[in-house]
Amino acid sequence: MRFNTNVQNICKLQPFTYKLDIITMRKLLLLFSIIILFSCEKNETNDILPDVPVNITINTDLPQFINLQTPTGYAETSGGIKGILILNTGLTPLYKAYDRACPNNDCSSAMIFDGSLKMKCPCDNSEYSIIDGSPQTSGNIHFAREYRVNQINPSTLNITNF
Repeated sequence: MRFNTNVQNICKLQPFTYKLDIITMRKLLLLFSIIILFSCEKNETNDILPDVPVNITINTDLPQFINLQTPTGYAETSGGIKGILILNTGLTPLYKAYDRACPNNDCSSAMIFDGSLKMKCPCDNSEYSIIDGSPQTSGNIHFAREYRVNQINPSTLNITNF
């Protein structure tokens, strides 16, 4: 038995293959969408901390914020629940801001930041990462409250929670 392959027979198969590729791509796209949807990490917030409106604009040229002009520099400002800690990460995103209120208990003192990679709650000695606000003490599940930092121009930052 002899197999004849010619251009006409190959062209007849092409539309079927093209339809099969589109269906396969749609299925793969749906699968990836589902995987991405369920792989997102949930940052736990704490109901103990009240929701307060935050909309602060700071000028990094002012003396109290001059440290924010250098990587790993930080400054504190009023606002939020117990004050706001602003960090220059030196990475992307360039600035991060966290509320100094302890997220795991109703502590009367603000969290302490000594320039290391962690904020510390003086009431229970729990620690939180300044990189993402995650708890570094076992047993704690709530993240430090992070605020959005928008850089309006090279010397002006806007800190909001909306």
